[in-house]
Amino acid sequence: VVIDAQQTGQSNNQIYRTLENQLTEFINNTSWINVEYKNQERIDCNITLIISSVEGNTFTGTMQIGSSRPIYNSTYDSPVYNYNDKQVSFTYKEFDPLDFNINSFDSNLISVVAYHVYTMIGLDHATYKMNGGERFFAIAKQIVNTAASSNFPGWRPTDGTQSRYQYNNAILSNVYTEFQTALYDYHRLGLDVMEKDQKEAKNIIIESIKTLKGINDRRPNSYLLRTFFDAKSDEIQSIFSGGPKVDIAGLIDNLNRMAPTRRSNWREIKP
Repeated sequence: VVIDAQQTGQSNNQIYRTLENQLTEFINNTSWINVEYKNQERIDCNITLIISSVEGNTFTGTMQIGSSRPIYNSTYDSPVYNYNDKQVSFTYKEFDPLDFNINSFDSNLISVVAYHVYTMIGLDHATYKMNGGERFFAIAKQIVNTAASSNFPGWRPTDGTQSRYQYNNAILSNVYTEFQTALYDYHRLGLDVMEKDQKEAKNIIIESIKTLKGINDRRPNSYLLRTFFDAKSDEIQSIFSGGPKVDIAGLIDNLNRMAPTRRSNWREIKP
């Protein structure tokens, strides 16, 4: 966890170091799921909280959240979640206890962090097991529902098209049901078999992106797919810029349709 308070002009204030340490301990020491994992099995993630303004005990800013997962028989970590949460505000006094209770809304900061933690866990599980993220996205949904009664932004349908509510609502919706299928195919059947058969892995990844195209046909420019390509654009470019050749004509077309703002990446892909 990193807290950047330069925009406030008070970046040396000890309260930010205290909160940074508290958040790090809170995230790493909370038992989020009822499974014991070894340290090397835990999800690699990073959170950067950028504070833009402070009024008394109220802080406003943005939060950048990223997570990755290792690829089988390699030293490569694949980015899975890359989310820029622009609706972060909370109240905090130095040394306030950070406790999470799924059944109550006690702190918007804790609710925001817990929401993203469960979303990260869900996405991670979805890359290893078909529909493996479902129960964790449902927990994130419970956090959304509980926090919606607060006055803080990001939890309600009316809080814009790029909110925690919208992302969670999409990932649990039948309209986007193939999203978890694509995640599983892309990672478990694609990237994880790269060391054995690069050409086959590439073709499976092409098919998984074609699956996402089906979602895009129904919901063009969806927030869910935008966050996917925020995480994956550089990786996709790298996968298809070397190694054994595969037919990428349809791939390039699909990528340009789904993520036109990433055309600079797609132009670098060579047949």
